Amino acid sequence: MPGRPPPAFDAEAYLDASAAATGLAVRPEHRPGVIRHLDRTEGFARLLADVDLPATCEPAWSFRP
Repeated sequence: MPGRPPPAFDAEAYLDASAAATGLAVRPEHRPGVIRHLDRTEGFARLLADVDLPATCEPAWSFRP
């Protein structure tokens, strides 16, 4: 929603909810690395979400490198 800051991202809560929803068991020794990765990924997503695109932009039908 424009004008309203997005809620704070809680990587640990996201990991717990995602793991429970998918039935994925994350070993305790892997949790810190997964949480770091989720925090980093959320930062990338926030950068992309902050890009203002003109109304004429549309998603591509396909991607060909």
